[in-house]
Amino acid sequence: MIVLASDHNGVELKNVIKAHLKKCGLKYIDLGPYEPENSVDYTDYAFQLSTIIKSKEADKGILICGTGVGMSIAANRVSGVRAALVHNLLTAPKCREHNDSNVLCLGSWVTDDETSINIVNEWLDTEYGEKRHVRRVEKLNKDKKEKIVFANGVFDILHSGHIELLRFAKNLGGKLIVAVNSDKSVKKLKGDSRPINSEMDRLKLIQSLRWVDDAFVFDSCETKEMIEAIQPDVVVKGGEWTAAEVRERDEIPDQVDVKIFPLKSNYSTTNTLQKVTSWQKKSS
Repeated sequence: MIVLASDHNGVELKNVIKAHLKKCGLKYIDLGPYEPENSVDYTDYAFQLSTIIKSKEADKGILICGTGVGMSIAANRVSGVRAALVHNLLTAPKCREHNDSNVLCLGSWVTDDETSINIVNEWLDTEYGEKRHVRRVEKLNKDKKEKIVFANGVFDILHSGHIELLRFAKNLGGKLIVAVNSDKSVKKLKGDSRPINSEMDRLKLIQSLRWVDDAFVFDSCETKEMIEAIQPDVVVKGGEWTAAEVRERDEIPDQVDVKIFPLKSNYSTTNTLQKVTSWQKKSS
């Protein structure tokens, strides 16, 4: 769902964009105004649309005024909104890929109808480059101190990848809760040769990290019941999946944000064990 709004200077361009969205079979809601002759305050419409985006009642929003500047300034005052002022075709995909912009701001005095339509197309068609840019974008979060963040894992032999994941997770909220897989569940996931360290040793190490506020051992290979019990605001996973894939796989409720920390291939317990085994063979 796309939400649109403008001031009086953007009504005509808004009508052009609406016709284009309808032609493309996309759903939209027009918050107004509808008469270009009647002067209105752009701030009122920017705040109304931004509130809808913040509450996740719509996926994306488009705001239009004469230059787009006023709309972008007003929209970005609302937590959870990343409004991008776009006047050219280079910026349109980049603000989606790099910044995960969820509101597009256009200037009816700056770009003609055809260019504006092309900007809208580029913006809507570009996916967020989550794996590359998530750490930077999340630093823009204004209300993170109130949020509970949940992460889980084996954490067998701690390495830099684990540290970076937990530090990233803590940056997303005020309280980080970590669930550590039990020895029994690790064997199911990794095989009989794992874990190397016992569940209590692994738990003590996680609890000692300054980013972790609370930690416990859990005996399941799935996280659905824990998430239902803890009711976190954010769930953090490390890996090569997308947030949408993790949400579907783990049945994470829509009201819970899912953030993916891109793990580096050279950071893994398996690689560490392989290096140790290789060294032992050379030494013998």
